[in-house]
Amino acid sequence: MKYRGDRKYLHWGLTAICVVCAGIAFYYILFHGTRLGAILNKFLGICFPIIVGFVLAYLFTPIVNTIEYRMLIPIYRRIIKKKNKGAADEIEMPKTEIPKMKRRHKSMIRAIAICLTDLLVFLCFYGLFAMIIPEIGKSIYSISDQFPRAFNKYYEMAVDYLEKNTVISNFLRNNLSLDLSNINSQEIIDWLLQNIQNIGSFLSTLSATIYGTLKTSLNIIIGFIISVYLVFGKETYAAQAKKICYSLFEMHNANRLIKDCRFIHKTFIGFISGKIFDSIIIGFLCFIGTTLIGLHYPVLISVIVGVTNVIPFFGPYLGAIPCALLLLLIAPIEAVYFLIFVLVLQQIDGNIIGPRILGDSTGISGFWVIFAITFFGGIYGIMGMIIGVPVFAVIYAFTKRFVNRRLANKSLPSDTSLYRDAYEIKNGEFVTKEHLFTEIKNPKGSSQTKNSGEDSEKYHLFRTLFGRGHNSGSTDDMADKEKNDNNDAGADQENVPKHKEKN
Repeated sequence: MKYRGDRKYLHWGLTAICVVCAGIAFYYILFHGTRLGAILNKFLGICFPIIVGFVLAYLFTPIVNTIEYRMLIPIYRRIIKKKNKGAADEIEMPKTEIPKMKRRHKSMIRAIAICLTDLLVFLCFYGLFAMIIPEIGKSIYSISDQFPRAFNKYYEMAVDYLEKNTVISNFLRNNLSLDLSNINSQEIIDWLLQNIQNIGSFLSTLSATIYGTLKTSLNIIIGFIISVYLVFGKETYAAQAKKICYSLFEMHNANRLIKDCRFIHKTFIGFISGKIFDSIIIGFLCFIGTTLIGLHYPVLISVIVGVTNVIPFFGPYLGAIPCALLLLLIAPIEAVYFLIFVLVLQQIDGNIIGPRILGDSTGISGFWVIFAITFFGGIYGIMGMIIGVPVFAVIYAFTKRFVNRRLANKSLPSDTSLYRDAYEIKNGEFVTKEHLFTEIKNPKGSSQTKNSGEDSEKYHLFRTLFGRGHNSGSTDDMADKEKNDNNDAGADQENVPKHKEKN
């Protein structure tokens, strides 16, 4: 690209300034990373309502689109069609097509769709909490009522086991100065109650928790209001983003970027919405199963299993462990029944329900799913475990596209199965182990070994490693045999008559 003479030095100066600023930023990140992290956390705290608004708008958009385009717009077109049909019959004119929807009608339909979406989400959360909170209260009361008896029962079982096992009891008595015969279960309970935090620290912790809850609730309310505005004008904001993209980049780069954004959106929304719907189905199935089995706290257990099922792979087990411990305090046999039921339920979900709902929305194998959950979960916790799979699916797809493009530039195929048995690529052809064994058996019939000494050394190495029959032996034996063969050939040449040599 050519620059005009009066602007050439300006671009050079801007480039130098950018390089200096990048160097300063790298130095600051390298030696003042903690301070930069504090500034970044403060900035994210300020922008938290906006982030919540974008997340809620992104999650509400599929519901709003479904209500608007599948319900409200068909009803509107039906009403307009009947109205136009009646007017045409009155004035005896031919029936015309439905006129284009007016702008104020579009705004009205969008507003109704948003209101219905918000009402639906509110009713879902209200029904969820209406089911959970009474069950939690009953569970806490039941646990507090049955905890002393359950503790005494397990305590007696542990004491009986330790008294029968003299090795462990002697170890506790000699190393920890703990005499099992003088321990009372009530003393342990009293000790636990006496070592609870004092009232002052409890009140300070409670006040800090209440303040943090109120602040988070206020941010969520502000984010909810922001999400309403974002959903209402989502087409306008998308058009503005496209306009900025086409103004900054070349045409093909802008088209590629917009296509990549559509792919990211399709991957994320397909995985998240499918996983939420799958978790709702698993929660209902868990409630039906626990009710039929006759377990305690079916509603609470079903909610925990359904919510944790949003986390891929590890979620069902993370939800099953606290539920099993809860049932273990009531009846150990119920905990065993529950674990067997959860194992069967997750097999049904993983092999039947999940593939039908999610399909191949991620396009990655089971190993990469576990890797993504472990990696992003270690960085961002529970949220990282939820969004780790679609994020890694996007990274995997972009990496695959980059690799395939580079292979196409080198006139190489992109099919992975072709590289499975390949040892090397020579003159655009794949060399496999079968070719190597062919060279071992017929070394003189190969054009590659005749023309290339380096290839002969390679095949000689493989002949040594993979040779069979007379070729399988030590290097010294092969060298001695080759020497003897040369001597025998020399002797045969000496015994050949002279007239045969002339011929």
